[in-house]
Amino acid sequence: MSTPQVLILQHVPWERPGRILSTLEDLGLDTVIMNIANTKKPDLPNFGDLAGVVIMGGPMGARDYDKYPGLKAEGKLAKAAVAVGKPVLGVCLGHQIIATALGGQLRKGDAPEIGFGPIKRVDRHDFFSMWDKQLNVLHWHNDVVGLPEGAQLLARSSATKVQAFRLGSALGMQFHLEVCGSLLDEWLDEPSMVKDLKAAGGSKSQLREQFAQYDQMLQPLAEQVFSGFAARCNSYSQTLSK
Repeated sequence: MSTPQVLILQHVPWERPGRILSTLEDLGLDTVIMNIANTKKPDLPNFGDLAGVVIMGGPMGARDYDKYPGLKAEGKLAKAAVAVGKPVLGVCLGHQIIATALGGQLRKGDAPEIGFGPIKRVDRHDFFSMWDKQLNVLHWHNDVVGLPEGAQLLARSSATKVQAFRLGSALGMQFHLEVCGSLLDEWLDEPSMVKDLKAAGGSKSQLREQFAQYDQMLQPLAEQVFSGFAARCNSYSQTLSK
């Protein structure tokens, strides 16, 4: 059998896994990063060898199958992984792909949610034991999802009812804990991201100031969330080698 790997599905070059990848590597987990969004029949790693799945963000919609046929395969992969208890983590678009694959409804939000803003913790999860009742996090999305049947709602904001949820082995987060300082610089060097930011009334200087203000508080939470996910991937990988 091949060495168990965590598959990371990336959609555009600048929406990288950032802190997620660092945490997985710190635990010694093998990873493979792929972009299959434009592929009708993606050549994915053997499902049985996967210790976990991470689905990153991107500018497309979770159901833009005509332009990005690989998104359908991502949803099927997420659903299959949850069915067997394989750890799955979704960020932003990834959160939406997982939610819709598990029965949640996708729709356009009332307005873009871009920049730092508060979310409210609705329920506790062991990944989020360090959470305060309210926390300012980095948002960057237009679409929103409904809560899949049977899912546990973890967080919401005034504009987005489902900011985080868990269902079985899946964890979805609409917001961006994975972004470190160097990754934020990449985002702000990308013209399409800057265009979205300005259209939402923000600016590069304002966002950098907000990041400097909030990141010190967010970093330990990000470490807890991603180390918790990595630990579950590591535990699952042990079951594959038996």
